[in-house]
Amino acid sequence: MRDELAKTVERLRDRLREVRESRGTGDRVTETDGGQEVGADEERAVGTDRRVVERSAFRRLLDHDAVQSAPFWLPPFLLMGFFVYAAIGWNFAISLTDYQGFGEPDYSVLDLDNYGAMLSDPAMWAATRNTFALLVGFTLVCLVVGLVLAILLDREVRFGRTLRTIYLLPMSLSFIVTAQFWMWMYNFNFGIVNQLLGVVGLGPYSWLGNPDLVLGSVVFALIWQFSGYTMVVYLAALRAIPDDQYEAARVDGASTLRMYWRVIVPQLKPAMVSASVVLVLFALKAFDFLYAIWGYRPRRGADILATKMVREAFNKQEWAYASAIAILLFALSLAVIAPYLYQQHRQGNL
Repeated sequence: MRDELAKTVERLRDRLREVRESRGTGDRVTETDGGQEVGADEERAVGTDRRVVERSAFRRLLDHDAVQSAPFWLPPFLLMGFFVYAAIGWNFAISLTDYQGFGEPDYSVLDLDNYGAMLSDPAMWAATRNTFALLVGFTLVCLVVGLVLAILLDREVRFGRTLRTIYLLPMSLSFIVTAQFWMWMYNFNFGIVNQLLGVVGLGPYSWLGNPDLVLGSVVFALIWQFSGYTMVVYLAALRAIPDDQYEAARVDGASTLRMYWRVIVPQLKPAMVSASVVLVLFALKAFDFLYAIWGYRPRRGADILATKMVREAFNKQEWAYASAIAILLFALSLAVIAPYLYQQHRQGNL
């Protein structure tokens, strides 16, 4: 803007100088700039031109898309910034103190002692191991089961719409309802799971009491609830693949299994990535399911980071230590979502 204004002033000076020379008259001298006389008329013209340039720049600023759309994005941005990101920052600050839930936190001494305590806590390592086992097992099996169901429904089986609704219905249930449902299913004496195993001479098993079985039982229940979601994501991706590719694979003599493995499944990678991100985030929020069954004291094999965080805060009153665990959970979530958002940004989807 300064360069534009300087060029405009220089052009105006030259024009006024030419006018004075042609008329043979001069204006009253008011100042000297670099050995050249600048008249009063020139000062007024320069001031007017400066105001015009500033007014046009202000108008361009008002016409900018970000300014015009501010009433739509600024309020939610401020609310999100205060209630989410400011809260995360405050939680991190608390994790650097020794706050125990009484009075005000003492921010005069900030250190990383709580994070060091996590490294030396055997229960913390067990909860971390169970969390990763839940994430990996739940996500991988859901992806496989959802893919199989999507392929079956994509081949136009009978009652396909009804089956799709049945498979997707469990996702509409909350974690609390699912937990109560599977508590009855896993009941040692009257549960339908042990009743069916008894028909073939197996069991009964303590699915929710045996530390060696409890995590697998939880993962199986979560797979039952979310495999329908994965199926819908895959099914939408399958329906977007042109029929010409199926016909070309058949003409080349590819079997059905080879056609899906070599031609169709590689094109489902974007759907697989999107579904994986959502499933991992759901797995990190499996606290509701575990809390509905055991409260904040789950069985040893099912204790994850979320349940340990709540137990440290509300049972032991170690709020600073619980805040450190919350930051760890946030870092895990960020490690999952950040690469996905970066990939979407590079592809132009964000």
